[in-house]
Amino acid sequence: MPRWFNTAGPCRADRNYMLPALRRLPEVLPLIDQESYFVLHAPRQVGKTTALRALAEELTASGRYAALHFSCESGEVAGDDFTAAQQAILSRIRRSAELYLPAELHPPPFPEAPDISLLGTALAAWARACPRRLVLFFDEIDALRGQSLLSVLRQLRDGFSDRPTGFPTSVILCGLRDVRDYKVTSGDRGHLGTSSPFNIKVESLTLRNFTRDEVAELYQQHTDDTGQVFLPEAVDRAFYWTQGQPWLVNALARQMVEQLVTDRNQPLTAAHVDVAKEILLRRQDTHLDSLAERLREPRVRRILEPMLAGIALGDVPEDDLRFVQDLGLVRMASTGGMEVANPLYREIIPRVLANTAMASLPRLPATWLRADGRLDMERLMEAFLAFWRQHGQPLLGTAPYHEISPHLVLMAFLHRVANGGGTLEREYAIGTGRMDLCLRYGPDTLALELKVWRDGEKDPLEEGLAQLDGYLAGLGLESGWLVIFDRRGGQPPMAERTRATPATTPAGRQVTVVRA
Repeated sequence: MPRWFNTAGPCRADRNYMLPALRRLPEVLPLIDQESYFVLHAPRQVGKTTALRALAEELTASGRYAALHFSCESGEVAGDDFTAAQQAILSRIRRSAELYLPAELHPPPFPEAPDISLLGTALAAWARACPRRLVLFFDEIDALRGQSLLSVLRQLRDGFSDRPTGFPTSVILCGLRDVRDYKVTSGDRGHLGTSSPFNIKVESLTLRNFTRDEVAELYQQHTDDTGQVFLPEAVDRAFYWTQGQPWLVNALARQMVEQLVTDRNQPLTAAHVDVAKEILLRRQDTHLDSLAERLREPRVRRILEPMLAGIALGDVPEDDLRFVQDLGLVRMASTGGMEVANPLYREIIPRVLANTAMASLPRLPATWLRADGRLDMERLMEAFLAFWRQHGQPLLGTAPYHEISPHLVLMAFLHRVANGGGTLEREYAIGTGRMDLCLRYGPDTLALELKVWRDGEKDPLEEGLAQLDGYLAGLGLESGWLVIFDRRGGQPPMAERTRATPATTPAGRQVTVVRA
């Protein structure tokens, strides 16, 4: 049976290209041997379920343990009804055990117990009856809410001292977040903020991304099966865009081998990776779509909005910083600052935020195209100025992040230009005070430096021209746009103050300064 790059559900070695699942979890086996209770958290679609199932199978096959992985997701609908939540989890445990464990390791009939201790009583009975030590992986534990979540955590803590003969020898809670970020109510601040209901944990682990060599190893499996080669430049480019995020690594490859280049005699190049990346961004497949849903959460917005604006984070709670890292949206850079987790996310985040503005755009005839299909930069400038004067102000209200609303509206306009056959790339980072955009359309490239003039600040023209110089030098260009959004109070209407003037950078490049 042919294998494929999997982007939906856990991987299976007989059906999917996959790396050894336990390679990224070297700390787990010693913790289980030490009878530890611990937390494993990682963002969605990084291979948690695949790794945990493989680990459970390996532990059971060793003959020492009865290890079972199961999901708590069925208990989510119970809300605060902790009795229903426990019943749902116990039902899932029994079904999973029947599927994945030998008959002699199945749980016995669960004894009757008070509603408040159904789960703990059942696990204690199983641990006493089981001929091996019991190891349980509670996956999707953070799907539970309110009293249901607290009930489960407290029963696990209560039984901890009875292990290994009277309670599971090791329990692993698995989910998106560390235990202190488990939600107990709806809303922004409805999370535990403490590990006290499960303060028996000894570690909080996460699952790392693939390395560049592991991406090459994964792609080589397709070459071994089909003969189709991923050139080293394609591996490098895939790793650049994804930084080894497993779902993205698989999604790019799947797009290339199943849609773009189905001829197995044709090698895959960096250019194919870039095309596949654009397709993923336009489609916003399930993983990217679920990621986008997080952007409007206040805890996420407090981090991402200043990052996009290039300004300092300010007084952001440490819990919020950890939460956004746990979601896989950002990471600590090697230099110590915060950055978006990978270049592909760096592209999708502002694109998603600009979606409403893009949907609200009026019809814009492509007056910026010459007869030969290339960009006419003068006409593009005229079209932008006309668009901004007429539609800029009302469209600002469609942007979900106020601090960068002009940036998002400008990007919506440029996406309309790029949709004719180009791409729009972005660069931004905390503390830079800027956002850089690069519009590529066939052989033509337009670089834009975006700055904001706020109350109490001096005109950013001088700094912006110097920064644009560096950006243009990096792209090998001799001209570009410096766009200054004037957000100071008491300014004339946007239509009256929007204008474009020529300017010269410190290095002598001839550029256009747009004040909007």
